[in-house]
Amino acid sequence: MQDLFSKFMENAVRFEQDSRTIRVKYKLCVDKMDGIELHTVMEAMDVAGILDYSLAKAADLIIKHAITPAVSYGSPAMFAEDVNQGSEGISEAVLKILPSQDCKIVDVDGDAIYARVIQVIKFIFKHICFENGSWIRSFGRLTWPRISDIIISKFLSKVVPEDASKLVDFQKIVKCTSEFEFSLKEMMFLSASDGKDYRLSSFSENVEVHFAFRKKTEVLGKARNLLLQCDFSVPQDYTSKGPLLKNDGMAINSSNQVVDLIFSSERCVVSKAASQLMELVHQTLQDVCLSSARVAWEFYHAVRDAILLYEAVIPVKLERQLDSINQVAILMYNDCLFLSQEILGLAFEYRTDFPDSIKEHAVFADMAPRFHLMAEEILQRQIQIVIFNLREVIDGADGFQNTHQMQQFESAKFSIDQAVFILEKVHIIWEPLLRPSTYKRSMCMVLESVFSRITKDILLLDDLAAEETLQLQRLIHMMLDNLSSLLKSLISAFDSNEKSEEDTSRPIDDLIPSLRKIRKLGELLDMPLKSITSAWESGELMSCGFTILELKDFIRAIFADSTLRKECIWRIENVSLY
Repeated sequence: MQDLFSKFMENAVRFEQDSRTIRVKYKLCVDKMDGIELHTVMEAMDVAGILDYSLAKAADLIIKHAITPAVSYGSPAMFAEDVNQGSEGISEAVLKILPSQDCKIVDVDGDAIYARVIQVIKFIFKHICFENGSWIRSFGRLTWPRISDIIISKFLSKVVPEDASKLVDFQKIVKCTSEFEFSLKEMMFLSASDGKDYRLSSFSENVEVHFAFRKKTEVLGKARNLLLQCDFSVPQDYTSKGPLLKNDGMAINSSNQVVDLIFSSERCVVSKAASQLMELVHQTLQDVCLSSARVAWEFYHAVRDAILLYEAVIPVKLERQLDSINQVAILMYNDCLFLSQEILGLAFEYRTDFPDSIKEHAVFADMAPRFHLMAEEILQRQIQIVIFNLREVIDGADGFQNTHQMQQFESAKFSIDQAVFILEKVHIIWEPLLRPSTYKRSMCMVLESVFSRITKDILLLDDLAAEETLQLQRLIHMMLDNLSSLLKSLISAFDSNEKSEEDTSRPIDDLIPSLRKIRKLGELLDMPLKSITSAWESGELMSCGFTILELKDFIRAIFADSTLRKECIWRIENVSLY
């Protein structure tokens, strides 16, 4: 019986190669049985329970010659239907397969492709299954796994986006794929209850998920690689001798490591790691604006994770460099400052273009304070390292005692020379890389620690010979002369930083209080007692930071006990009462 019905179906559904036509005959003739109606054969096969078996060859024929050309990506076939109708009704139905008019078509129109497939299935539904829901469902069970595989391999897999800018177009394909399967369900070609039938929707939706995950992994991989590979070198063409202001008339450095600080009038030099990391962040956020909500959410988290990788990778990688005076630590400080400001600007720049579902949930500002804090910690660590090194070399001066002795003078001079060397090294590293306001603030802090320490040590000396005071004066003048270029650089920083939030109108002596004091101390070392007393009475010494106790001890250390000394000390004490 199965063989007989198979012969009927072979007679009923045929493909004519020459005319590229699928022909369905309504009246069949097999083994001298003539005039058997196709509808009758279908009913008989259904009753016998062999519908699937008997339709197999017809299904193969239609899939091979109609479905596959319909979804061909590049030169899809077109279809034309025709019905031959006589006095006794329809005798046959014809589906002509027409080649595309343009062989160079690259068809990414899902609606058009699915419309052609539906046209073929409607032809089957009407002319083979006679609009019988049970029969078309049987035909669907038999053919859908293969049809869906063909659509995935011939069409969907070829239009999977490779970048986020194409995801919007792919969303249209996801939508029309869902609508296509819904149409097949309405025709009962697909089951309304079996979720496994919705293979195309599952594939297209999973493509989006896999794309998002792959891109997130790719972004984080790129971020980690550029952070690990960066050597934190200063660009070779960076030759700035002073500050980089955005509108200061200087030639703009071509290196992408010289960056604008978006909430400041200043520019600074950052590492390639920070520069390239933010380029990657901006590229990814541009993709967020072009993506569906699901993909955009993954990209948003990729951006946050990529930024936080800096905090996780760089401090560990550069731990040794952070414990010494070098350019790397300053570049890392600039990096953190740059990242903190860039992070604050991200929401302003991109949020309005984000998909609506993540606009209110996308937050970046919470990351900015941690980078600002890390920047300050790095800078303060560098300042403390410099101060510690300076204290160590000044300790070698042994409190500047007995400098009238050659050996002690040479020892003190060596300590002063070492301190100047360290300060010049810091000057060379800091000035080109730090913002003028930061350079000024940091260097003033370091100089204050040096000058105050040397002044304190000299004022603690309790018995000074005349030759000793001259040698101490010589050491002070030598140190200040050797630091003249450094002090000029601070004045330059003040002048160029007019747009800074800091007060630049204050003289340098106000920002380094001990500078005025040590200069005055150099004068006091060979000043007559009466002149010293007059300077106190006029308020000059007090304005330089001297206390009454320091001045009295200084006078006792230099001048022998006498009526004049007692008188001058009395005058100093007397002035202090008013």
